[in-house]
Order: sequence, then structure tokens, then C-alpha cells
Amino acid sequence: MNKEKTRAYSSPYEFEGRIPLKHAIPLGIQHVLAMFVGNLTPLIIICGACGIAAEDPALYVTLLQNAMLVAGLVTLVQLYAIGPIGGKVPIIMGTSSGFLGVMKGVAASMGGGVIAYGAILGASIIGGLFETVLGFFIKPLRKLFPPVVTGTVVLAIGLSLISVGVNSFAGGSGAKDFGSLENLAVGAVVLIVIVALKHFTKGITSTSSILFGIIFGYIFCAVLGLVLPHTAVNAEGVEYTKAWVLNWSKIADAAWFSIPALLPVKPVFDMAAIIPVCIMFIVTAVETVGDTSGCIEGGMGREATDTELSGAVICDGLGSSFAALFGVLPNTSFSQNVGLVAMTKVVNRFALAVGAVFLVLCGLSPKLAAVVSIMPQSVLGGAAVMMFSSIAISGIQLITKHGITNRVITIVSVSLGVGYGLGVTSGAITGLGTGLNLVFGGGGIVPAALLAIVLNVLIPKGKDDIAAEEAAAHLEALKAEKMAEKL
Repeated sequence: MNKEKTRAYSSPYEFEGRIPLKHAIPLGIQHVLAMFVGNLTPLIIICGACGIAAEDPALYVTLLQNAMLVAGLVTLVQLYAIGPIGGKVPIIMGTSSGFLGVMKGVAASMGGGVIAYGAILGASIIGGLFETVLGFFIKPLRKLFPPVVTGTVVLAIGLSLISVGVNSFAGGSGAKDFGSLENLAVGAVVLIVIVALKHFTKGITSTSSILFGIIFGYIFCAVLGLVLPHTAVNAEGVEYTKAWVLNWSKIADAAWFSIPALLPVKPVFDMAAIIPVCIMFIVTAVETVGDTSGCIEGGMGREATDTELSGAVICDGLGSSFAALFGVLPNTSFSQNVGLVAMTKVVNRFALAVGAVFLVLCGLSPKLAAVVSIMPQSVLGGAAVMMFSSIAISGIQLITKHGITNRVITIVSVSLGVGYGLGVTSGAITGLGTGLNLVFGGGGIVPAALLAIVLNVLIPKGKDDIAAEEAAAHLEALKAEKMAEKL
């Protein structure tokens, strides 16, 4: 009995393992810190494109508040599942940045304003239901997603996020002091603390190294604020506040409690918005398959099952439709947190659920949300550069799962070199027209995924490929036997 109890409470590295709340809280909150800014950024950008931020500040604050609430609720469904909705996988859900290109195009074509934002929400409702249907067909489509394909997608996701992490490390894109010595010092200090705690300590300080590194980043920025000036003057003689400065007044001004509003913006159903957004939901389904595969491979050391992939995609779809009812953009699996899982190997559902509950509380308490929202980008960047690279490593692990053969090399090389390369190179596919540019030109993940799928179907397997797959299957069987013996 004691042995069973010890096992039940022993490991944060088991999905269904039970761990003490005092351990679950820091493990969960570090997930929230990793995605908090990224969860709000797409909403900030689209509200800016539609003019909502300037024209209706109260609505703008409501939408940001709802974004946190929705992310927490949808994450809980992904973790625990309601029937077929949710994959029961260690994934944090949040507002997707993948739709930015298409949605900015919709906002521009409709002249901005609340009506344009409502059209985006209406398209999200329809698109989410469309992705939900796709989720039920993942099993017959699974043959299109062997490790070489999902690995390529995960690798592309990791590569695309590295520049995001570096931008944060240097102070955040658009910062007046981007790349300053102070921003770089903050990011470097956070990274050093994380590496030191991860590899030179044990227990909670090791598994929660990201959280403690970020907390130390807050403290370091506060100390810098005592000894260095908060402002500087640019080349035009205009004074600005440095990016690493903590805005304590934002916490003081925030309310303690606020009830989120349902349907703060009335959805508008316009085919001009629905068609491109639905196309992006197909892309999102592919990315979710990649994220889920990377999370399971990186955190659990195995391939995702059909049920896990299907549930994850269905949750993506219905979660996005649900989000639109609260005026929030589509909610999808967050690649940042996939990187965190891959790096820490902490896949405990209870720990991630604590993080989801914290997000819900942030959605109910603007003051609590403000504590997290004042985090300097360089603090987040110190953790992000390592986390995002871990996603790429998970992709490599998937690609090499059945060995490196000439066929694998060709699929990955062409998918990354042509698909990813053209997608991330600005203006490289201008000749394809506006429609295809909206889908493929915003990043390299989508074209890399499509090329990998097509090449996997067209290029026949050789004897070395079949032998490698048989050897990998035999090794997996041996691992399963050893695991069964331990249990």
C-alpha cells in the first residue's frame, strides 16, 4: 500500500501521476508565464488593425481579459477531455498567431472597425466547427502523418519560433532600445539562472527552473531600476521608457475582480472572411498534429495515438468556436509550451491544470493578470530561446525515429529548404497571388508541412526504409515490455 502511494505521488514526469499542490503550483505557473504574452499578442495586433484599441478602450480591455479566461478553460478540456473533445495530452491552449496574416487581410478588406472584427469572429465560429469535423477523420488520415512528416512540421515550428525568442531576448520587436546591452544582460541572466538550476540542483528548483529564472528576471529588472535611468532619448530627441523597466503602476491601477462578458462583439457571417479563415483552420489542424506529436515525443518518448491526435484537433476546433463567443481569436495548441514540455519532461496533467486554473483566475482578476503582463520581453526571451530550440530538437527526434535513410533526407531537405525557406523569405512567393500569399507567405510551417505530406506519398519506400521501421518497431516493443515489468 505504501509503495503504491509513494509511486502515485512520486513523479511530475507521469501524465496521470499525483503530485503535491506545492509542487504543482510552480510547475503550472511557469507554463502560464511562457505563454502569457504570446496569448495576448495576436489579439493586440488584430484589435489595432481594426481600430478597437483606440476607439473603444473598454472593449479592448474586456477582450484581453476574456482571452485569458478562454485559454484556461479550453486547456482544462484538452487535459481532461469531455467525450471526444480533448486529447488528454499535456498541451496548453492559447490564442493562435497563425491566423494573423489572414485576419489582418480581412480587417483591411472590410475597412476595419467593430464590424470587421465581428466578421473575423463569425469566420472563427464556422472555421472552428470545420476543424472539429476534420478531427473526427484523423485516424484514416493518420497514414499521411508518419514520423518523418510530423517531425518535419515540429522542426519547422521550432525553427520559426527561434527568431521570436531572440527578438524577445533583445527586448521585443518594436522596442526603442531593441538590442541594448541592458536587454541582452537581462535575457542572459535569466538564461544562466535557468541552466544552472536545471543542471546543478535537484527537486522542485530543477523541474521549475523556468519559473525561478523568470522570477529572478523580475528581481534583476527591479534592481536595475534602482541604479539605472528608466528613460533614454532616441536619435530624433524623443524620450522613451526602456523595455526592461517594470511598470508597477499597471498593477496598482488594475481592478481586483471583473466578470468576463459573453458576446462583447456580435459575430458577422461574411463569406469573404469565412473562406480564407477556414483554409487556415486546415493548416491549424496540421500544426496541432505536429504540436501534439512533438509534445508526446518530447515529453513521453513515444508517438501520439490516433485518439490523442483526434481529440486534440477536435478541442482545437470547438475551443476556437467557443473563444469567438467571448470575442477572442481562435485558440490552438501553444508551441511555446510544447517546447517547455520537451525541455523539462514535466507532463503531469495536474500541474498543467493548475496553470490553466491560474489563467482562469487571471481572466477574473485583472490585477493578477497585470502582475504577469508587466513582464519585460527580455525576461521572457531568456527562457524562450532555450524552450523554442527544444521544439526543434523534438522534431529531429521524430524524424530520426525510424533511422536516417535517403528517402527521409530527401523529404526533410526539400520540405525545409523549399517549403520553409520560401515561406519565411519575404516576397519570395509574391508571384503566387494575394490569396496564396496570405496562407503560405506568413511563415514556413504550412508549405513545409504540405511538401512533406506530398513527398511522403510520392516517394516509394526502399528496403532500407522498411528495415529501419521494423527495427524501430522491435525496439518500441522491447521498451513496452520493460515498462510493463516495472509496473
